[in-house]
Amino acid sequence: MTAAPLRIGNASGFYGDRFDAMREMLTGGELDVLTGDYLAELTMLILGRDRLKDPAGGYARTFLRQLEECLGLAHERGVWIVANAGGLNPAGLADAVRELASRLGVPVRVAHVEGDDLTADHPGSLAAHAYLGGFGIAACLREGADIVVTGRVTDAALVTGPAAAHFGWGPGEYDRLAGAVVAGHVLECGAQATGGNYAFFHESAPAALRRPGFPLAELHADGTAVITKHPGTGGLVDVGTVTAQLLYETGGARYAGPDVTARLDTITLTQDGPDRVRVHGVRGEAPPPTLKVGLNRLGGFRNEVTFVLTGLEIERKAALVRDQLETALAAAKSRPAHVDWELARTDHPDARTEETASALLRLVVRDPDQAAVGRALSGAAVELALASYPGFHVLAPPGKGAPYGVFEAAHVGRDAVRHVAVLHDGRRLPVPPGDDTLPLRPVEEPALPEPLPPGLPTRRAPLGLVAGARSGDKGGNANIGLWARTDDAWRWLAHTLTTARLRALLPETVDLPVTRHTLPNLRALNFEIVGILGEGVASQARFDPQAKALGEWLRSRHLDVPEILL
Repeated sequence: MTAAPLRIGNASGFYGDRFDAMREMLTGGELDVLTGDYLAELTMLILGRDRLKDPAGGYARTFLRQLEECLGLAHERGVWIVANAGGLNPAGLADAVRELASRLGVPVRVAHVEGDDLTADHPGSLAAHAYLGGFGIAACLREGADIVVTGRVTDAALVTGPAAAHFGWGPGEYDRLAGAVVAGHVLECGAQATGGNYAFFHESAPAALRRPGFPLAELHADGTAVITKHPGTGGLVDVGTVTAQLLYETGGARYAGPDVTARLDTITLTQDGPDRVRVHGVRGEAPPPTLKVGLNRLGGFRNEVTFVLTGLEIERKAALVRDQLETALAAAKSRPAHVDWELARTDHPDARTEETASALLRLVVRDPDQAAVGRALSGAAVELALASYPGFHVLAPPGKGAPYGVFEAAHVGRDAVRHVAVLHDGRRLPVPPGDDTLPLRPVEEPALPEPLPPGLPTRRAPLGLVAGARSGDKGGNANIGLWARTDDAWRWLAHTLTTARLRALLPETVDLPVTRHTLPNLRALNFEIVGILGEGVASQARFDPQAKALGEWLRSRHLDVPEILL
């Protein structure tokens, strides 16, 4: 007898997401599993610093506060809860949930997954954690757990684990697992699948996007899924919103994980009714022979100051204060190792307000020594208050310098990780790695569609009138995924937006490695840009340190667009 579809919802896309989403998801409609993704690369660094202060910490405390309101409700409705809120201390969080359940009088069975912590094997790291798959979660659920908390698992594992437990999947069922991975990737960032951060947001009524609902997937035994949301919630689910999330923080056509490598170039999306998108045709392959490890370490100290330049002679004012600060820093005992200036011309001529008449000059310094970015900078900046450009002021005075983190990715053999399901009754079940692996290689680039006929009239226009985009970060690298909504727009986009054209449109990428991946099923291109974010989000080396708006910058650039597409 075929198992019934599994309705899996998400209530958190990051540590700090909408607090009442858990209650909304539990009360808004039918649900079998509720997941929560609390861990980003930056979050692991934050939790690592927390644990330095309190060895009993290191997990997402917000999750506990949400459970305090919702634990009884989830138990009454028979909903499994699976979350990676355990962070660096899943055993500690599991104990805290048990204490909470005892206090509330709710008889739930709590299990956790461990084995991801490899910090002892990587000296100098604040936190080093392997990305585990979903079979540890599946083991906990099969053995009767109601709540499973984990540390660093892949985001999609929060879906593949419950799916494997519900449908009885085992390692090697790659097409089914790949379908679940794709569904999990759509769900993992919460409202980004239901109209949040959506390129074509302006086509919806403002009220519809004021408070997007959170997404859920109706997952079937063959790995196909329907992405939807609870009835009556805000936002929208259509092929565009799902495509946008599928392209987020991905690379080539092979999307590798510990359980399966999902082939993104096999995905087919079909509108299945209002706020319903069917995801089908996904194929999977054996996972790579290694697991990814996220390494977080302290990189040094940083400081910054933003000078406000108002009115006339903006460039000359910027040049003066820059020369003054550079001279002062050069005369200090230790000039910061990294000094970055950026002038943002936010000023307008003949402005009606002082704020719109002003530009911002941002100085960021970083160094292993806190003294080099502390008093040396703050003193030099403050001393210019009466001795620099006319109208001198800053947004805020610089402080003493704060530590920043660095994220790096490494890989270890699958046998180097001891993946363990720690059950509600204390038993420890080892989760062996699958037998089959396949080294990760790029796919052969597919054939492009026929180009549009030559000689069509064109008009200078923004790229974003033809293509949507979503961008994000992976360590120091960024990706920009772009998709077209019609076949003709795809024909034009596929032939027009080459890596050379992208570099011309985004001059910051000129000297960086850029790789283009083509995904015809999604009418999409995905660009990987190596090194644009320096040492990653925690170092804040760039104005937009997570590349969240990189795609929107690209969409705003003008080029010659065939008039038939406008």
